[in-house]
Amino acid sequence: MKEKSKIWLSSPHIGENEIKYINSAFESNWIAPLGPNVDAFEYSIQQQVGVTHAAALSSGTAAIHLALILLDVKLNDYVFCQSMTFSASANPIIYQGAIPVFIDSEKDTWNMDPELLREALKEAKKNNKLPKAIIPVHLYGMPSKILEIVEIGNEYEVPVIEDSAESIGSYISNKQCGSFGKFGVLSFNGNKIITTSGGGALISADQNLIQKARFLATQARDPAPHYQHSQIGYNYRLSNILAGIGIGQLEVLNDRIKARRDNFKLYHKYFSEKNIKGFDIQFQEEPINYFSNRWLTCIIIDPITNAGITREDIRREMELENIETRPLWKPMHQQPIFKNLQKYINGVSDTLFEHGLCLPSGSNLVHSDFERIFNCLDRIFHKF
Repeated sequence: MKEKSKIWLSSPHIGENEIKYINSAFESNWIAPLGPNVDAFEYSIQQQVGVTHAAALSSGTAAIHLALILLDVKLNDYVFCQSMTFSASANPIIYQGAIPVFIDSEKDTWNMDPELLREALKEAKKNNKLPKAIIPVHLYGMPSKILEIVEIGNEYEVPVIEDSAESIGSYISNKQCGSFGKFGVLSFNGNKIITTSGGGALISADQNLIQKARFLATQARDPAPHYQHSQIGYNYRLSNILAGIGIGQLEVLNDRIKARRDNFKLYHKYFSEKNIKGFDIQFQEEPINYFSNRWLTCIIIDPITNAGITREDIRREMELENIETRPLWKPMHQQPIFKNLQKYINGVSDTLFEHGLCLPSGSNLVHSDFERIFNCLDRIFHKF
């Protein structure tokens, strides 16, 4: 029997625009880590997010790392980091020899809890151990309570590195994610809402810091006719070819967001009907004045209120049908490498991880894909 085609969680969606920028790079022989596509891509990022300066980089991880360096994070310094996130939010803290302190989520957006953050900062100040930075995350495209987080950070004079890797195009009251903190971080990895294959960006209103980021990202080469280096640098710049893909992708960002939000509406409608029949499936809902790009549609399914159906029941059944789903991020405070570090926990992220599932959400999903997905879900719920 022929295997069914794979329905991916979030596959790249490339159109017709990208190839012209790639071809221009080949035709002009700009195949280096720098070039006109990089400059144009940085300008496009600035226009999209509403910031004045951007450095196109090899990954979102590189952007976080450079932000920490620029904030002078060093050995044994503390950095407060959202616990429920991908490890790339926390790993660069370790690169610097610094110490992550993990802050749990709140129930409204699933992101960093401002009240826990305030509690942690109050205790840190009392012990003369204030962090050098705070890293909140906008999970799955949903803006965090970033206004409160930045306000609390300002109160304690601790800058915010806004991890917007999953949230380009998301906003609060028309102010774009990535533009609230001292730095914003974007990712253009292959599974993101738009992609450069691999890539990211560091954004800020501070021109000097972004210029320094570009310097560090190109091996910190001093302005000399020979190769001279007065400090450690990194090979973190984005190539001119990949930047060309990014320009084309940004041109269709609004279309990609609409498609993802339409996916969310389809799932919401489907599960709303299940809720009427006695089940209770929960979504990551938008607070007032919030707009999510709906990078991934995620559900919470507690077996106690869903006739014993678990997240794993759905995931395994989908896997048998060659449909990719994924549990929500495993909190950093549960990760083996981080489990012994300091944390401020309220149980929210533990519950989200236990019961949460990411559903196929690509902007290139078609009607027949949803037929397969919903038929599979029908079988699961029909059993109970």
